[in-house]
Amino acid sequence: MFRHQGKNRTFIHNLRLAVLLSFVAGIVNITGVLSLQTLTTNVTGHFAFFAEEVMKQDYVGALTFLLFAIFFLLGAFTSNFLAELISKKYPNLSHVIPISLEMLILCMIAIFGAQTNVIIIDGKWLAFAMLFAMGIQNALVTKISQSTVRTTHLTGLFTDLGIELSQLFFYKKIEENRKLKTNIYLKLSIISFFFIGCVSGGFLFGTLKIKTLFVAVLFLLIALLYDYIRMQFHVIKRKTMQHKSS
Repeated sequence: MFRHQGKNRTFIHNLRLAVLLSFVAGIVNITGVLSLQTLTTNVTGHFAFFAEEVMKQDYVGALTFLLFAIFFLLGAFTSNFLAELISKKYPNLSHVIPISLEMLILCMIAIFGAQTNVIIIDGKWLAFAMLFAMGIQNALVTKISQSTVRTTHLTGLFTDLGIELSQLFFYKKIEENRKLKTNIYLKLSIISFFFIGCVSGGFLFGTLKIKTLFVAVLFLLIALLYDYIRMQFHVIKRKTMQHKSS
């Protein structure tokens, strides 16, 4: 799911990545909206709010919305910086540290966000942290899939989906048509599981409140364990085949 990159990456790898992490993003998205009344998986809307606050001459409010975008950017920067740094010595593990950092941040938000008596924790700081975590996830997924998969916001996906659906009327060659349908299926999967994550996260929020983020962390952990187990399986299989051939 994570470790296959470049030419070794297949549609199935991207589909697994898209389904799982768009589901996680959906959970984080609805948790941020319900607990902090803030969009925490994308920055598009924050620029509109930033402009609104500037027009109202509320420069402190405008700065907050600008910082939302900056923290998402910092998350994306940190994700790729760590991945590049680690890949020089351990290319198969370049995804582990960014995903682990995202899990740690979401866990800390779930823990401290639930402590309503802790005065130093302000809602906007929790939002900064969630945007940072989503910047990490989106950058990592984008890099691994070579920009094929994006899981934290849907604007670009709906645009691409609309383009590709229209192309079905014009691209009639078998290979072109097959590629188009594959891309459409991938985008519909991302949109569907983001929606499922939002809805299921909304139901869970009624009971768990901001601790709903622990559910997102659980699925990220499952993704890491799945990738590790598959890697170990292939290592053992390769060693067994080499032993038999010798």
